[in-house]
Amino acid sequence: MHPNPAFRTDDRTLFSALIAEAGFGMVFLGTPDGPRVAHVPLLLTEAGTLRFHLALGNALTRHLDGARALAVVNGPDGYISARWYSDPDQVPTWNYLALEMEGPVRRMDRDGLLALLEDVSAHHEARVTAGTPWTMDKMARIKRDRMMDMIVGFELTVEAWRPTVKLSQNKPAEERARVIEGLKSEGKLALAALMEQLAK
Repeated sequence: MHPNPAFRTDDRTLFSALIAEAGFGMVFLGTPDGPRVAHVPLLLTEAGTLRFHLALGNALTRHLDGARALAVVNGPDGYISARWYSDPDQVPTWNYLALEMEGPVRRMDRDGLLALLEDVSAHHEARVTAGTPWTMDKMARIKRDRMMDMIVGFELTVEAWRPTVKLSQNKPAEERARVIEGLKSEGKLALAALMEQLAK
């Protein structure tokens, strides 16, 4: 988390939107074998629980149940050139949106895992424009069961939210406008749009 309080927020709507839009993040844990990270699809429940699944053979799988872990989701980011500022005594920086979430993890039972897999596919299939959405019931039951034997579902109850929303809030409005135009010229449209939304 960035130390500047200007880059912090408690906007849970923003957190939920970031997780829903990104749909993917990282789960970190210290293990007896050293620090490890898993890259996973994530879903956030209304109660503030992160759900995800890992392959049975993943380095974290056997250590997560009952542990306290850290999950991270990143949003748009980009280099901010000092040439975009009118003040020559500025330096380059990096604007970004990131969310760290910490809390205890528990292993799901098989019904919970099935529900998670159905929810993940439904969430992302809704974004695919062509064709009929894929659902779990399109698989042969025996094949689905074999696949589920090879993965493990987990829930992380988020007890600490540590967001960084670093979008040039510490700069005057005219400088932010110049940065937005610079980002647009470099094709960083998502980051520019976030900065524009913040200015409203």
